Amino acid sequence: METNEVERSRWNDERWVAMWPKRERLTDAVTAVLLEAVALRPGECVLDVGCGGGRTALAAARAVGTEGAVVGADISKPLNALANRRAAEAGAENVTFCVVDMQTDSVEGGPFDVALSQFGVMFFDEPVTAFRNIRSHLDAGGRITFACWQTEERNPWFFTSAIAELLPPPPTPAPGKSKTGPFVLGDPEHTAGILRSAGFLEVQWTAHELAVEVPQDSIVDEAQFAFMGVPADKLAAVQTAVEEHMRQFVLSPTLSRFPLAFQVFRATNP
Repeated sequence: METNEVERSRWNDERWVAMWPKRERLTDAVTAVLLEAVALRPGECVLDVGCGGGRTALAAARAVGTEGAVVGADISKPLNALANRRAAEAGAENVTFCVVDMQTDSVEGGPFDVALSQFGVMFFDEPVTAFRNIRSHLDAGGRITFACWQTEERNPWFFTSAIAELLPPPPTPAPGKSKTGPFVLGDPEHTAGILRSAGFLEVQWTAHELAVEVPQDSIVDEAQFAFMGVPADKLAAVQTAVEEHMRQFVLSPTLSRFPLAFQVFRATNP
């Protein structure tokens, strides 16, 4: 069985990736918080785990300057292509991107001073193995800093709770595998335990809340329902339920205000 089989399939689905630039409008506000926490220094070598379309990696590349370097790693071939296009457009010569599974694969360019991630580490079906592999890419004394969501209950913009009864059941993890998804690291004590089990020291976390004002399709649009597996005979009911749920965030016909609850973890490689 392939590692991260479910997520590998999802993140290489062209329908999902086509929506990605819309989704980035929701999370771009978190980048400044993450970069402040990681405190990159000129000349550092950085590994961006689950780099997606490369926007955070490009911001990190600007922070470390021409003497530093950033490698963005992601399981998605289409997002890797998007990241490479953006790097070329920006003329960023100190950032490269590769298609890898950071749960098991090795990345060239290390050892790294820093591993960072913006919502890219919640999709490992063997999280301790994955974080141990990430740690193996760090220099002695290297640090990891990542942003992940707090619990689903603290992020009411996530609409699936409103349509759970209309969706096909999520796949059951295979023996020895863990559930994946945006909120699996929501319990900070549980996540800290994963990091310690992977060999990290000095584990700390800070909770953050902020609100972003973006179009509603930054979170949901009709194309997403088909991707989520909503059957045709339930599509109308799903659309109605989601519209009702999302009404609480509407500011105007073109803008909604969404409260985001996330947390930033920091830890050190011995």
